[in-house]
Amino acid sequence: MNLDSLFYPKSVAVVGASDNLGGGKMPYFQILRVTGFEGALYPVNPRRGTVDGVPAYGSIDELPESVDYAIVAAPVEQSIDIVKAAVRKQIKFIHFFTSGFGETGNRQLEEDLIREARKGDLRIVGPNCVGVYCSESRIAFTPGVQEETPGTVAFLGQSGGVTGNFLAMATTRKIFLNKVVSYGNQIDLRVEDYLDYLAGDKNIRLIACYIEDIKDTEAFLKTLRRTTAVKPVIILKGGKTDTGSKAAASHTGAMASNYTIWAAAVRQHGGLLVDDFEQMMDLVMLGTSRKLPRGKRVGFLGAGGGISVLFTDLAEEAGLPLPELSEKTQRKIGEVIMGVNTSTANPVDLGAFGFDLNVMLHTMQAIDEDDGIDVIIPYFSVEYIMRSEFFLNVKNNADTIFEMAEKIKKPVIPILSSFVEDNLDAERTRISTFATLRKAGFPVYSKIQDAVYSIGSYFEWAAKQGAGKKR
Repeated sequence: MNLDSLFYPKSVAVVGASDNLGGGKMPYFQILRVTGFEGALYPVNPRRGTVDGVPAYGSIDELPESVDYAIVAAPVEQSIDIVKAAVRKQIKFIHFFTSGFGETGNRQLEEDLIREARKGDLRIVGPNCVGVYCSESRIAFTPGVQEETPGTVAFLGQSGGVTGNFLAMATTRKIFLNKVVSYGNQIDLRVEDYLDYLAGDKNIRLIACYIEDIKDTEAFLKTLRRTTAVKPVIILKGGKTDTGSKAAASHTGAMASNYTIWAAAVRQHGGLLVDDFEQMMDLVMLGTSRKLPRGKRVGFLGAGGGISVLFTDLAEEAGLPLPELSEKTQRKIGEVIMGVNTSTANPVDLGAFGFDLNVMLHTMQAIDEDDGIDVIIPYFSVEYIMRSEFFLNVKNNADTIFEMAEKIKKPVIPILSSFVEDNLDAERTRISTFATLRKAGFPVYSKIQDAVYSIGSYFEWAAKQGAGKKR
């Protein structure tokens, strides 16, 4: 399905636009002005002569042209009349932020909307959702459009709240988004329609989804298989339990099926299922890395024997071996550290020398040249970085991290831990170090188990993809 006019509209009308932003309204008209949407933008409100200083139109019929995309934030009672007017005006897409449809038991109204929309070429987004975001066209439901555009990630979310959380955390983690859709009750356009479009979008590298229900399972699975043949699709399912499915029904009118059967079908068709929101974000971050692991053999380096032991246990359980480093590699590592509370085997324990990012870089370069290692995992500690100047008279800086990105050929997946929760200086150090590592192109995890889970899940998915291609 061609959704170009939805994501790249030349003209937009906001029905229910107002200067009065109370009562749970979304200020779509003001948002689109702030984000810099460059197309024609029309406020529609019969009770206001102007909105945000711009002349308003009394109805859709009074618009000076047919628009590509209309956003509706008007009372649910007006929905049928609005759709009829949109059909008369030959509008292509209409999004209903308005709630009060199937999620409240009002399914007849949804059927009536579809019947009227089919009298023209009108397609409906939602209802009961926050709508569409496209960083390239500056279409948004939030004033905080990412400036580092275009991104390579797309997100499809049945929940407006989860969609907003994804956008917020993606921004925090320096994951740059291209397209986002909060699709709500999906009475017309469904998740498989968006998937089908994104599969052919050359700007999208990875798709993440939050799904509560599927209207047409066969159509969804066919589209999922086609999509996962060309790019990863990460899926978080809401409403897995009986109680959860009841909550989903009251939220978006979702009708959930047996999760065990659903999950098996999704995996068979190439989807990568996750258990929670954090796992989804972790995998999305890994998927946007500049370099992805081609093998499972891990080289780990850090400061402290206990951390090394914990990592080894978790990695081995996940099927990620830590082969012993070659004698040549160990000799090179030993050139910059003393044999006191250190180990040059794998995992590499740098002891107090691990406080120095330059020693970390030297060690990573040595491991990078070892043919027995596929991916390098350095363990950084916020507390160690803060203490480096005091203990070793070393001033760590961002240049060393950028040098790592430039000189290390193998994939690097850092862990940046922080165990101090009541110190603002430590938090500033964590934020600045995380930002630098992400700017250098590395996926960064705060916990060992998060990094291990992401790498292990990636290889599990890659193995299934390879098996699928052989069939």
